Order: sequence, then structure tokens, then C-alpha cells
Amino acid sequence: MVEEEQKYEVDDAYVLPDLAGAAPANGRVRELPPVTLVARYLDTVDLRLARAGASLRHRKGDELPWTVKLPTGTPGVRHEVSRPGSKGQPPAELVELVSVLHRGASLAPVTVVRTVRHAYEVCDASGTVLVEVVDDRVTVLDDAGTTTDSFREVEVELKAGDRKLLDRVGGVLREAGARGGSFTPKHVRALGATAQADPDLVAPAGLTAEPSAGDVVTEAVRKEIRRLLAHDPLVRLRAPASGGDTAVHQMRVACRRLRSDLRTFKPLLRRAWSRPLRDELRWLAGVLGAARDAEVLRARLHRTADADPLSPLDQGAVYRLDEVLAGRQRQALATIDEALRSARYLALVDALVLAARAPRLTRRAAAPAAQALPALVARPWSRLTGPDGVDGLDAQSPDDDWHAVRKEAKQARYAVNAVAPTVDKGARRLSRALARVQDVLGEHQDAAVAADTWLEIAAERPDDHELAVTAGRLAERERGSVHRMRGLFPAAWHRATRPRRIGWLP
Repeated sequence: MVEEEQKYEVDDAYVLPDLAGAAPANGRVRELPPVTLVARYLDTVDLRLARAGASLRHRKGDELPWTVKLPTGTPGVRHEVSRPGSKGQPPAELVELVSVLHRGASLAPVTVVRTVRHAYEVCDASGTVLVEVVDDRVTVLDDAGTTTDSFREVEVELKAGDRKLLDRVGGVLREAGARGGSFTPKHVRALGATAQADPDLVAPAGLTAEPSAGDVVTEAVRKEIRRLLAHDPLVRLRAPASGGDTAVHQMRVACRRLRSDLRTFKPLLRRAWSRPLRDELRWLAGVLGAARDAEVLRARLHRTADADPLSPLDQGAVYRLDEVLAGRQRQALATIDEALRSARYLALVDALVLAARAPRLTRRAAAPAAQALPALVARPWSRLTGPDGVDGLDAQSPDDDWHAVRKEAKQARYAVNAVAPTVDKGARRLSRALARVQDVLGEHQDAAVAADTWLEIAAERPDDHELAVTAGRLAERERGSVHRMRGLFPAAWHRATRPRRIGWLP
């Protein structure tokens, strides 16, 4: 689940105001009996979880006592996952959820936080809890149970309400003297300055007005590493990514873009450093690929089957096709789980964290970005436009040739995207135009693969005649899409190659 809350600093003399005025019409505020919560937090010796804004705790008295909280990139909004288990040993699933943070380092108790909580629920007329307000008096304990620190804070957590109500309740608290500070979890306050130091993973920092080529490389590498590692726990949880996309897709895209950037910027990177990283990213992208392919095919199956309501397909046969794909997807996800638990993957994560901290650059990387980078983009561009690329393509070319051009288009677009912030505005125009080219080629490839897949599944079940007929009709619709994309490609390519879009290339 996603937890969204606001924290407010208050002193001991603070009097919690009447919250009834913030409740909706005919709503009410319900006061709960006070409770005492004792939470024991686990972390590495150097507090890798806390510094990254995450936590793993056992809280006595909770129905599900073990909880992991993970940052989302938005202050006050975290992923929260709770599981049962005894006090002495955290559930393996939760330890795995923070793998990219601890990276195999041992987890041990680092602090104990005791909270005396007075809670108030802001409800609507039906009694549904919209917002919960908790007034917490917190005591930090050492191993011997001795108090080492204490503080008080008020939290407002969104339940079934909306963000406007969350802000309205916060306004009432501030009017009474509460101070809206930075969002700092209790255990981080308890652990002090060390827990508030920078995380191991260095985030993108933005580019200066006149960056070097190395600055652009570093920013691109950090951006994709951050995306890849942020989606690791979501893949493990089978949770969706933001924007309705899947976490598997986002993690795979990050692998591909990072490999592409390492290839594009190869002259600026030390080969002995970048080549092993590219090889391991290829392995991980391959592991993720089967599950992503199944995702795409399952979605496409139903879209293609429903494309013509006046000519419906046998729904039983469509269901049997989907069952086959679902089985492939389950197996592929199990393979991902196994890979993410492996020592090989942890070693890759370690390498990525180090890569984000300090990519190994060559002397050429010190050159101004505006001078050095266009020539690097020219290489993937020439592969895309050359005889083995678009120049060698026609309407009768085999599907594999179209797929090869699609891969080159993707590589070229990734390269253009990486340098666009620092070169001529034509680069941004070219990026947008290549996105359209990539859409056309992507639909072409998806349709071609789907047509082959439907027929392949039917061939494996020769006695299922309804399946054979349905697969044939589906394949016919997919081949129609292939031909439509081939017809759309010339215009999309012509727009991408206009002088105002490619004039900046050497």
C-alpha cells in the first residue's frame, strides 16, 4: 500500500485543536483510546536504509508486526508493506524488498522507539475514516532500555479522503501553533545526524549552463540507475509503476537506456569499467524480457480480439490462448525472482551504486558538451540511416529487417535524448520525431511477433480446431497492422529527417 502523510513539530505545551471544523458536512471526529507502540528498527552498521529514507521495523502489538517503508520520491509518500513474523527474525520477503539498499550487508537492531499515541479519526457521515491525526510522544531507548532522547510530533495520514482534506486538517493544526517541518521519520530523528547523511545512491543533480561532456554522461548514468533501482521492490511486489505502467517494463527500459548510454558515450568512458557493466545489464534486461513480452502479448491478445465487434471471435479459444500466455508470464516472473535473489544481481547493484557515484571517465570527457557530443550521436544515427538501416528497407523487407531498424532507431533516440539538454534545439525536435518513428516500428514488431505467437500456440494443439481458427483470424488481423505500419513509416521517417531536426548533426 501507499502511505501519504504530513508531519508537524510541536512542543510539550501544544494543545491539539478541535478538528471538527475540518470534517466534511455531517462528518465527525472520533477519538481512539491511547496506545503505546514499541518499534525496533533494523539497519546496516552504516545506516544504509535510514539514509535512503527507508525502514525495516518490528512493532510490538501490531497484527502484522514487521513493516518495510520505501520512499517514492515524493516527500511524505511511501510504500508500506507489512507481514507477520516473530520478533527475532525479519521475514525474508521484507529483507529482499530492501536489497538494493543493504546490498547484502547484515541487518541488525539500531534503535528502539517507544511512542505513546493519541489518535483521532476524521470521518464522513457514513463513518468512513478520511484522515487520521495522531499526537505522538516519542521516547528513544538504548539497548538497556534507558531513555536517550524524546520529542513530540503530530502526523496527519490520508486514509479514504482526498489531498484537500489532508491540507485542510494541516491548516487547523498550524493555526494552533504546529510547525510544518521537513518530513523526517521517527527512527531517523532518533538515530541523529548519521541517519540524515546522504544516501549511497547519488541522485541526478541537474546540469550547469555550460556542462562538460563528462557532466552529461554522469547525469544520464545517474538518471537511469536511479530508475532501475527504484523499480526493484515494485517488481518483487508485482506492484504497478507510476502512470499505469508496469514495474517490469520500467526496470527493463532503464537497463536498455543505461546500456545505450554506455554505448553512445563509449569514447568518454574507460572500457575496462563500462564493458562489464554493459554485459551485466544485458543479462538483467534478458531476464526481465520474457515477463515483459508476456505482458505485451496478453494485453494485445484481448485488444486484437475485441477490435471488430461485428466479427467476434470464439471467446473460449481466446481464453485458452490467454491461459498459455499467463503460464509463460508466471514462469518468467519466477525466473525474475530467482535472479533478483542471486549474488550476481547483488554484485550488479553494488556496481551500479558505485557507477552513479563516480563514472570512470576518459580525458576526452573534459571537453565542452556542446562540442563533443554531436559527433557521438552521429554514430548511431549513421547506423540507422545507412544501408543496413533505413536505406536498405522497403515494403517487402522481411520482418527481421524491420525489427533491426527498430532497434537502431531506439538506440539513436536514446542517444539524442541523452545529449538534447546541451546541444541545438533541433535535438529536441529530432527526439520527438524519432519517438513517432519508434512508435510505428514498435507497433510493427509487436504485431509481427503476436501473429507468429498465435499460430505457434495453435500448432502445439493440433486437435483444438476452434483454437486454430481463432489463432488464424487473430494472425490475419495482426498482419493487417504490420502492413498499415509499413505504410505509415515513410511519412514518419520523412518528418524525422527534415533539416531543422538533423542540421545540428555533423
